[in-house]
Amino acid sequence: MWREGLAWSVLSVDYQRILEALADRHRLHQGPLTCQELATLFGLDAVPAKVEALRSKAKRLVARGWLAERQPGRFTLAQGPAGQGGAS
Repeated sequence: MWREGLAWSVLSVDYQRILEALADRHRLHQGPLTCQELATLFGLDAVPAKVEALRSKAKRLVARGWLAERQPGRFTLAQGPAGQGGAS
């Protein structure tokens, strides 16, 4: 679970990669991403198996307080991690 001061390094590389992509969007004042967009961004084929694997990871990050899903299927950094300005 996310808490103040917790570094992204406690997460697996896959989770860190998702957070970094969404942190870049946040810094550029761009909107949330779908898992299909994340797959493309990561150079993966946007096939159902790859997209669903990313969706599963993103949903876990939402449940743990790292990401927010304000619109169904569209992910962004949660307020706490976004306020940290990235990895700590």
